Amino acid sequence: MARAADLILRPAIAAGFGENENEDGMTERELTTADYIAMLRRRWVLVVVLAAVGCPISYMVSRFLPNRFKSQTLVLVERPSVPEKIVESLDTEDLAQRLSSMQQQILSRSRLEPIINRFGLYSDDVNKVPMEDLVARLQKGIEVTPILPMAETQNRHLPGFYVSVTLGNARTAQQVCTAVTSMFIEENLRLRQQHSEDTTQFLVNQLAQAKANLDEQDAKLAAFKSHYLGSLPDQEQMNLNLLGNMTSQLDAATQALARAQQEKTFAESMLAQQIAAWQATQTGHSPETLEQQLAALQTQLATLQSRYTDDYPDVIKAKNDIAALKKQIAMSDIQKTSTDASKTQKNTLEPTQVAQLRAQVHNLEQVIAEKAREQEQIKQQIRLYQDRVQSTPAVEQQFKELTRGYQTALESYNDLQKKRDESAMAAELERKQQGEQFRVLDPANLPDKPSFPNRPLFAVGGLGGGLALGLAIAFLLEMKDSSLKTERDVEFALRLPVLAIIPQIETTPAGKVIEKEDLVLAGVRAGSSQNGRA
Repeated sequence: MARAADLILRPAIAAGFGENENEDGMTERELTTADYIAMLRRRWVLVVVLAAVGCPISYMVSRFLPNRFKSQTLVLVERPSVPEKIVESLDTEDLAQRLSSMQQQILSRSRLEPIINRFGLYSDDVNKVPMEDLVARLQKGIEVTPILPMAETQNRHLPGFYVSVTLGNARTAQQVCTAVTSMFIEENLRLRQQHSEDTTQFLVNQLAQAKANLDEQDAKLAAFKSHYLGSLPDQEQMNLNLLGNMTSQLDAATQALARAQQEKTFAESMLAQQIAAWQATQTGHSPETLEQQLAALQTQLATLQSRYTDDYPDVIKAKNDIAALKKQIAMSDIQKTSTDASKTQKNTLEPTQVAQLRAQVHNLEQVIAEKAREQEQIKQQIRLYQDRVQSTPAVEQQFKELTRGYQTALESYNDLQKKRDESAMAAELERKQQGEQFRVLDPANLPDKPSFPNRPLFAVGGLGGGLALGLAIAFLLEMKDSSLKTERDVEFALRLPVLAIIPQIETTPAGKVIEKEDLVLAGVRAGSSQNGRA
């Protein structure tokens, strides 16, 4: 009867399956934690079996993999022995960048191929595999790992780095790690020395060019000073002072020349009077002679010259009168020559007073000529200093340009010379290996066990993989199972609450009745599930 009831329920439940269907014709509902636990209880045997099988399988697989040994060394970056405040390092490149650059150079084929030949690496594949592939295989086995500085120190410099080599032989891995570390140390030393020497040579060349430029600017400045000597900006005040002195000297010379001319005029007047008086005593009469007229005219001319220039009309007229009177005197002297020949022979000697006056006039003429030359020289010097003062602004502008160029060249030369000296000191420091260096803190170790494969880790991984595979298969089987197993499945399928549960009753061969509620419940749920999904 129970079996019939269960069979009656299945079509009814199946009739309700057409209400909510997905693409696969199955009704879906949200799974809870209780559902997953129920799935695990039903499929735990499968999960445990796969997990138990995965562990030994993974371990056995690891036994067939080739061993890989990893040798590692620690390289410490030592700071320069001389403080940077005294000798500044020329290598300002970041250590991480320099380490990366050295890594590319050291891991190149030209550097790794000799190592492969030297240590006999990959001897079984040397004649079978191209050298490029062997080099690439060794490159993958070499790893350089920088050590990051501690955050508390606030130091941006890398304190060091690790060099690790992974190969199939422990001793070979240690030897190759030692060789690669030595290559890093030698390459760092070579790069720093080369960089310092190249910098020094560059500064030497720049210093030679700067010196040539400085010499050129110095020659231009010297030629300019020589050409404009006396008109330079720093000589302007001196020129003004000299110009004032020259003006005072010119005034003094003009006054001295005027006095000398007046004295000469006076002496000539006295000389004319003395000559007239002497001649009068010789002839016995003293009419107003032509010499007296000449003396008067000369006195008048001297007076006019002391007041006016030589271009003044009265001065010119006086000079013309004097010239005409002198011609007249010359004619009268010729006429008296014949009559006074005998008397002249007797009286050829002039009086002492006349001779003194003539000598005084001659001396005054020399003084006047000297003062006139002095006056002209002073005027020329005044014009010279005036030209210098007037040309000073233009000369100053050119002088500033030359001085600016010379000062720039001098500063550039001094700066390059200072840098050259510092670079030479830094290069000497690198040659003596007292600069920044790589020092091996932990030598390459000889590995006592392979780093790969890690068999315990493989076993744990197999256990985890088997467990994951078991859970995945169990979940897939549960998703494929469309039977109803709980009251919630029935309510979800029928969209109706469960009112009662009909037990499944079976009869044993002895005629005993056995109730199997769980079986009936399962059958009802399965039928409900089919009905809800139909």
